[in-house]
Amino acid sequence: MHRFLAAGVTGVTMFVLWPQASAAQDLDGRWAGALEVAGQVLTIAIEFESTDDGVTATIDIPQQGASGVPLTNVRYEPPRVHMELPAGPGLAVFDGEHTGDSIAGEFTQAGFVGSFVLSREASEPAPLTKAEPPPYREEEVTFNDAGISFAGTLTVPREAGPHPAVVMITGSGPQNRDEELFGFKPFRIIADHLTRNGIAVLRYDDRGVGGSTGSVSLATTEDFAGDVLSAVSFLRERPDIDAARIGLIGHSEGAIVAPLAASRSDDVAFVVLLAGTAVTGEEILYAQGELIARAGGATDEEIERQQEIQRRSFEVVRADSGWDELAAAFRNQAAESVEEMSEQEKSAIRDLDVFVDTRAKAAIQSLRSPWFRHFLDYDPTPALERVRVPVLAVFGELDLQVPPSPNQERMAKALAVADNDDVTIRVLPKTNHLFLKTETGNPSEYPTMKKEFVEGFLDTISQWIRART
Repeated sequence: MHRFLAAGVTGVTMFVLWPQASAAQDLDGRWAGALEVAGQVLTIAIEFESTDDGVTATIDIPQQGASGVPLTNVRYEPPRVHMELPAGPGLAVFDGEHTGDSIAGEFTQAGFVGSFVLSREASEPAPLTKAEPPPYREEEVTFNDAGISFAGTLTVPREAGPHPAVVMITGSGPQNRDEELFGFKPFRIIADHLTRNGIAVLRYDDRGVGGSTGSVSLATTEDFAGDVLSAVSFLRERPDIDAARIGLIGHSEGAIVAPLAASRSDDVAFVVLLAGTAVTGEEILYAQGELIARAGGATDEEIERQQEIQRRSFEVVRADSGWDELAAAFRNQAAESVEEMSEQEKSAIRDLDVFVDTRAKAAIQSLRSPWFRHFLDYDPTPALERVRVPVLAVFGELDLQVPPSPNQERMAKALAVADNDDVTIRVLPKTNHLFLKTETGNPSEYPTMKKEFVEGFLDTISQWIRART
């Protein structure tokens, strides 16, 4: 989950006078990337604009629904770049260095120290494929579920319908309709590919993101399944969509939501699961914690300490007691992390006590959310055992967040219980959780990876769907 910067951030753009306006012009345009702090990662994009008198900058934070938020105290003293963002947890400060087509440096907020990296986007975005304009209609749509209003994009082939269709379901945390991460927009690319192949696609902003109302943190997997079925109902009412050929494509947690939705409704015709789990939330958290720690060079002792904290945390969540003791443990952990920092890193923390307390409070707040309480013990198997429509499950061989084993085996067994005779499972070699080519699978690589799906990924999905619709 990526919820470090407060939603609803505000600020007033500050204009700064420059002796040489040409220097500021070096930054003009849009830069996309990510910031990492306190073990969390947020996708960001910053737009710079210079004039004869100064420079301004605005920031987009898609996971929090923030778009075009002004940055303050913007300074460019080549190669140094400085920006500030007034936010709920405290002033967020970006201090970086501009080199060629990248800006990278340090991020600090409320005592936390992290890093950020940005890459310049092309002034004219490259088309998703060679054909321009796209041979399909694109429509902004809205639908409702349980008092929540959802905003999305529906792409429909121009040929006469009605057409088969899919509903896209994002992974955990607040995500926009493109499931945008580090400048990568996987759902947009998938939608473009499928629509060019005769399949309509509905993708929508999560609760509380972009044009949608509500809150992801106050909802659970059960609620998300209801959202999906409302999207299916919306499509069934459209004359250009074939009501008998509407399927679901879920990624990560979305691949947990999809079987649950399909098990509750006869209106779902097929399901595509991308990096889906077939074990409880507790099991997947232990597995990904260990795999990512090892990829980062952690020792067996460090991993055991991490898992002990996880075990204690899960016990407190289930009992809903012992929160004070757990908070103290988190503070001790944060204090130990400070001791391991370099003197330069320590000097960047304005107040060590605030840093320790803020980090502990953030961890407790995450554990106490309705979403986490439900996710911890939710077992996808019973829902999978009730899915009798065609299923395609795709895994990345080097996915450290949802490793193929044991998920692949348990998913196959659960679908066998359902007497489902149309199940296809694929494991793509040298592929990570985002279905990008990798040698290690380490999520720390995400910001700098080439944002291009591995060969065959898109065709695997479109050909499988077309064979069944």
